[in-house]
Amino acid sequence: MPANQTASLVATNDIRDIKPPVAIPGWEWLWWTLTILVAVALLVWAWRHWQKRRTQVPLVPPIPAHLRAKQKLQEALALLAQPKPFCILVSDTIRGYLEERFTFHAPERTTEEFLYELQGTDRLTRDQKESLGEFLQRCDLVKFAKYEPGEPELRDLHGSALRLIEETEPLPEPTTSGKNQASRITHHETADSR
Repeated sequence: MPANQTASLVATNDIRDIKPPVAIPGWEWLWWTLTILVAVALLVWAWRHWQKRRTQVPLVPPIPAHLRAKQKLQEALALLAQPKPFCILVSDTIRGYLEERFTFHAPERTTEEFLYELQGTDRLTRDQKESLGEFLQRCDLVKFAKYEPGEPELRDLHGSALRLIEETEPLPEPTTSGKNQASRITHHETADSR
């Protein structure tokens, strides 16, 4: 046999096994990419939805200090039969109100320290300072000296506290509708006078 034929026979007899299927790259990364894109889209949607809801929530304006103090004084009336708790609540209400309204450091000071600090300020009138000093000293008698006043005296303390709040509460801001009406009236009067 010629060498040529022998070589071709050997070549044809050399059969190799079938190769396993080749995985086509791309489908797996495509699914991972799509999953990540969907997750990012959901996060963006959720963030925008949260931002939109946050801007839609109406902010409740805080209750002014004088209104909260009046409310606490009203609640204190339920304690008229218990002089010490009544005086503690009324005194703490006034101290808290003055701290918030005028930035005095009333709650963490003794009455003497507070009254001394109060003398150096012009935020209260002289009569208000005197009335406040008398009020706090009367409350201290009940709180610390075990003095038990009757209901009329407790109602007088309550009235003093309420009066101080009413005298020092901020003035209401003028409404813009009042200004507009005044300007319309003035404009109307000047047009009629022509």
